[in-house]
Amino acid sequence: MNKLKSIDHELRATWQAVAKVYNEQAVKHDSTMATAFVLLNIDKLNGTPSTALGPLMGMEPTSLSRILKTMEDKGAISREKNPDDGRSVIIKLTEYGKEMRKISKAYVIQFNETVMENVSEEDLAGFFKVTSTINKLIADKDIYENANKNKAV
Repeated sequence: MNKLKSIDHELRATWQAVAKVYNEQAVKHDSTMATAFVLLNIDKLNGTPSTALGPLMGMEPTSLSRILKTMEDKGAISREKNPDDGRSVIIKLTEYGKEMRKISKAYVIQFNETVMENVSEEDLAGFFKVTSTINKLIADKDIYENANKNKAV
């Protein structure tokens, strides 16, 4: 298959470009896109249970643990015992973390506004419809399991 007509290639190449542009901005604040993503997913008022963060962001526990350790070392988050479950902790933003969250949010807003200024509402709706369909096909395991029933691999 021609990579220029491959859906997964286009998704991957676009995501890598987005990650690169976000990382270029994050490095100006001694941060990374992954750290900013975590900051934006922590409830700024009540914090978020550590066990909920990984699934919320689609991130593996090992990767998330490394990011949280770095964030804690930099003073962006604190860990508190979860009063509802003694086995887990609540990740809370420090004042520094809240400031970094504001900066991260501003970059995300600017990115989205710039894209929206350059893409029609109809095209953007189509983009969201396609990505939603791809995610549903994957979640429902309809990509390979059903497709391979009638095909020889």
